[in-house]
Amino acid sequence: MSQGHAPANPGPAGLVALAMACFTFYAMHTGKVDSSAAVLLGIWLLGGFVVQVIVGIMELNHGNIVSGNIFTFFSAFFMLVTGLELIFKFFAAQNGWSIDARIDGWAWLALAIALLTWTPGYFKSPLSLLACVLALDIAIPVVAFMDMGILGHEWHAVSGNFLGIAGIFGLYTACGVVLNTAFGRTIIPLGTPICKG
Repeated sequence: MSQGHAPANPGPAGLVALAMACFTFYAMHTGKVDSSAAVLLGIWLLGGFVVQVIVGIMELNHGNIVSGNIFTFFSAFFMLVTGLELIFKFFAAQNGWSIDARIDGWAWLALAIALLTWTPGYFKSPLSLLACVLALDIAIPVVAFMDMGILGHEWHAVSGNFLGIAGIFGLYTACGVVLNTAFGRTIIPLGTPICKG
């Protein structure tokens, strides 16, 4: 049903895709599912890629430089590359192929640095969205350092739990944006931004 003729905010769809990734990685990192689920996770991430690349492009077209760029690079790397890698690593393990996956840590380090340095841009966003980003600011460097071999796999509990927290805040924010927009008033409070204007 049409709500009007102005472009709609695509962010909630991107946040749902992010939450799906965060929840599934939470399950992997905290042992709720075993490593045999990785190939299925790869397929889910490919679906998340489709959503997030669309959201990133729309956010950029709406003039949202921070979220537009983050959704775009998350779609490419968090979703597409990671999804394809999980599928590839599954077949590599099945066939005894030896690969040096520490390169992933170096790639994730670049993504972590980008996210960390862009986080202040979210100080102008609702508090619930900032909470989502701050949880990712902890989880993603931990993943990078584990992949690089700097941190041991016992750190999966840290990355997994902060990914779970990010997913919860992402879904909460998505719910608030959709319902608040649909009803034209605050149904779900999202929290006042730290910075105004």
